[in-house]
Amino acid sequence: MKNRRDFLRNTFGLGAGLAAVPRLFAAPTQASGESMDMEHMSHATQRNSGIVSVETPDVPQLPWRMSGGTKEFHLIAEPVKQELMPGKIVNLWGYNGRAPGPTIQVNQGDRVRIIVDNHLPEPTSMHWHGFEIPVEMDGAPGSSQDPIPPGGRFIYEFTLHQAGTFFYHSHMAMQEMMGMIGTFIMHPKKAYDPPVDKDFAIILQEFAILPNNPIPNSMNMEFNWLTFNGKAGPATTPLIVRLKDRVRLRFINLGMDHHPIHLHGHTFVVTGTEGGRQPKTTWGPKNTVLVGVAEAADVEFVANNPGDWMVHCHLPHHMMNQMSSTVGPLTRRTGMPAGVSMENGMGMLDGTPGVPLGDDYGSSLGRGMGVGSTNDQPTTNGPLSQERAKQAVAATTQNQEMPRMPGMQHGQMRGTQHGEEQLPESANQVPGFPQDAFMEGPMMAMDKMVDKPENYGLRPGWSGFMQGMMTFVRVLPPDMYDKIMALKAQQSPNKQQMPGMEHHHHGS
Repeated sequence: MKNRRDFLRNTFGLGAGLAAVPRLFAAPTQASGESMDMEHMSHATQRNSGIVSVETPDVPQLPWRMSGGTKEFHLIAEPVKQELMPGKIVNLWGYNGRAPGPTIQVNQGDRVRIIVDNHLPEPTSMHWHGFEIPVEMDGAPGSSQDPIPPGGRFIYEFTLHQAGTFFYHSHMAMQEMMGMIGTFIMHPKKAYDPPVDKDFAIILQEFAILPNNPIPNSMNMEFNWLTFNGKAGPATTPLIVRLKDRVRLRFINLGMDHHPIHLHGHTFVVTGTEGGRQPKTTWGPKNTVLVGVAEAADVEFVANNPGDWMVHCHLPHHMMNQMSSTVGPLTRRTGMPAGVSMENGMGMLDGTPGVPLGDDYGSSLGRGMGVGSTNDQPTTNGPLSQERAKQAVAATTQNQEMPRMPGMQHGQMRGTQHGEEQLPESANQVPGFPQDAFMEGPMMAMDKMVDKPENYGLRPGWSGFMQGMMTFVRVLPPDMYDKIMALKAQQSPNKQQMPGMEHHHHGS
């Protein structure tokens, strides 16, 4: 297991039986030619074809069965409970028990049948984003089909001639903001040139969730929980690659914001979009790609620089968790206060006449000034007096700990990782302090709470600086790569079971 010829054996911990699959996702055969048990529908990496299965960390693959020469999938639209990070469980809407929904992978030229059951309390529909298919299968409610009623079913069936990174999602706008999206990969008949050794897909999502409310506000325009594949850092799963591997990263965005995704330590080329593979003449060196709303971006690079490299959205507010306006005066104030209450700023309705169109609703903190936007007077930070500054830093200078938060690996901000104090005694006299001092750092680390094989060997305290749309691309030497693959293989597989097919009512 010391070279890339053994890549298949290490990926997903697959055994020799799957390695013998003659074609990626090719249909298994049996006497009837109709179907097989779902445990045999695992997605295999095919070494000989040069095509590898796409990994979607933290998101399961959707199994399928053959029926009359057609690959048949089953999706259930339903409310789900999603753990964004340890202890933060929210109510979303998704597919098959999670948001984003499970990943679908097929071959160019396949005929597919996707059975969609609606277990939501309202109508829905399914749009196949970017698919060139008959209009009656497009999933646009009102124009190409009737919405799927609660308890109803619609069967979509079409032949796929495209190849690339695509996705499926509800075509009800607010349902999209509740999490209803999934990756749909169409593998080409012939491997792309050059072929890759590792292939990953990541869905970018954002939610506005108040600290005391587990339900997102889908009407909001500002977001405080930003996720990769349904997880916020440090709960995101690192991408594990071997030194010298050629790697493809596929980013998919369905939200209200564009996301500049930046990779540390490497230079990549953008090789594809939501429209498919791009000509090589368009490729150019980059380290940041802007993934627009409703877009996908494929980037490729050779992992020739060993290390644990961050990949993240570079919008500063998207590198944090649970940001929200602070209500009431802070410890200090300078100049004119600005902003309205946290609930109003996030568009939460409270029965006030005229909402949500009233002046008190919508973004205000830091944008509106004066009496009209200062109901609760959140204020910016300013310098403290010498006396108050000394009192404020007493806990730090006298070896007293900050109040403890459950699950955190608490330590003082005294530079235990750098050998010196991180906060000077004069810190509280500096206008604007604090910014990141108490939001990220050793005292916010939760390494043990997010422990998994892919995190093996990371520096102690790494999780204190990993928030929002962040994860790692871990470029590892063969021995460390093999160690992590072995740890993954020891875990019990979390297989996605195909939902039962006992319901026969549908709207097609």
